[in-house]
Amino acid sequence: MRKKKEILINYEQQERRVAILEEGRLSNYFVERLTDRTVLGNIYRGKVENVVPSVGAAFVNIGAEKNGFLYLNDSIHQVLEEDIDEDGGASASGKRGAPMALKAGQELIVQVTKEPFGTKGARLTTHISLPGRYCVLMPYERHFGISKRIDDDKERRRLREILKELKVPNQTGMIVRTVAEGATLKELQRDLALLLHLWESIEKAAKRREAPFLIYEDYDLVLRMLRDYYNDEIGNIWIDSKEEFKRVLRFIKSYMSRLSQTVRLYREKEPLFEKKGIEEEIERLYSNKVFLKSGAYIVIEPTEGLTVIDVNSGKFRRRNISQEQMAFSVNSESAREIARQLRLRDVGGIVVIDYIDMMEERHRRELIHVFRGALSSDRAKTDVVGISKLGLVQMTRERTHRTLESIAYQDCPLCQGKGKVKSPFSIALNAIRDLKNYLAHHRTRRVVVEVHPDVAASLNGQHFKGLRNVSRRFGARVDIHTNKELHPEKINIRS
Repeated sequence: MRKKKEILINYEQQERRVAILEEGRLSNYFVERLTDRTVLGNIYRGKVENVVPSVGAAFVNIGAEKNGFLYLNDSIHQVLEEDIDEDGGASASGKRGAPMALKAGQELIVQVTKEPFGTKGARLTTHISLPGRYCVLMPYERHFGISKRIDDDKERRRLREILKELKVPNQTGMIVRTVAEGATLKELQRDLALLLHLWESIEKAAKRREAPFLIYEDYDLVLRMLRDYYNDEIGNIWIDSKEEFKRVLRFIKSYMSRLSQTVRLYREKEPLFEKKGIEEEIERLYSNKVFLKSGAYIVIEPTEGLTVIDVNSGKFRRRNISQEQMAFSVNSESAREIARQLRLRDVGGIVVIDYIDMMEERHRRELIHVFRGALSSDRAKTDVVGISKLGLVQMTRERTHRTLESIAYQDCPLCQGKGKVKSPFSIALNAIRDLKNYLAHHRTRRVVVEVHPDVAASLNGQHFKGLRNVSRRFGARVDIHTNKELHPEKINIRS
């Protein structure tokens, strides 16, 4: 089978970037900075700070800046070694997998399932899961399963037979991952043994001191991507750092030695991402407008509560085509690109898409089919609601990490995240109003108005007569001082 995919790893002193290419086109993109490491997957011994029954949740101190958020129905009794009786059953302290009544001051082992976002702390669970190369270990649950993405019935039957042969401890569950397709019993047993050893060390570490503290930190970005995305479809892994190359090679040889020959050190002077022609494409991920081959374009606008996407026909031109056919053609092309952009930008939460209106029901049904098909390769969970009469599609996409934009950008110091600032004309009007109010409450013969140079130009130009009238009315001399370091909307008035 022809290798279609490549993984590119760019190493900088403070940042790691991983790009996955499919037939030369950017398919997935991830960024992690050393000063902003993800906490997703980390395991903590936490302490319950308070329980809020009205929202069905508890706030758990894990030693982070903000307390974690744990739904009460997502908490289970954790039967640790000291809770098992001589016959191997659970003691009276609780039953594995049963809902647990939490109380303030209680300590428990929790895992992060969603990173902190905005004003919210990390989302937590007590359903611990440890992902390996081929399987996921679930220490507190007696559940076995095979990834739904493995859709070959013959392969599923083969893996079920292997599951029966695996030496899994009692009261421990396991899920076979997608990458286990084609894996042998020996490979799965070895992966399971490593996970069981890891869990044993986590249990021991959890008893060393009082909560809160970090017990286990998941792999960094590069190793996580290799663990989760590396399969037989990958042709090459290119790494532009000698040290990182050696580290990755050690990891590959430990878990998947038969694929180690695909790891390659990039030695050329031209930067790796530039050489592969994706640096410009990555920069475009930070733009709110995405142009399509047909001339149409989509606009992506994130808000605090949801992300809004607008589809526009733009310069789409095709002769001998009806308005309905044009709308369906643009919408179908947009649907595929929207699915890709959601994945690349790691957009999560509620998404509302305003497609071009279509009158025919069959086109509406086909559009949803195309969109869901484009989302099928997304590892994040998605749920698409049918298209409305207004042409709107509502969907949700699982949010686990911070968005790409939130990692690279901060709120503008000028507009404070609004995306706009007032015009100098408007600010000059505000300055005159503020000046009137100041002179009405302060008896003074001289007043200084300090503003940005652009505002000063408007005060001395379009608003000069208004400024002179205020000066005459209150009998005060008004001096305009400029300060280019001042925020454009800031106005300082003093005697």
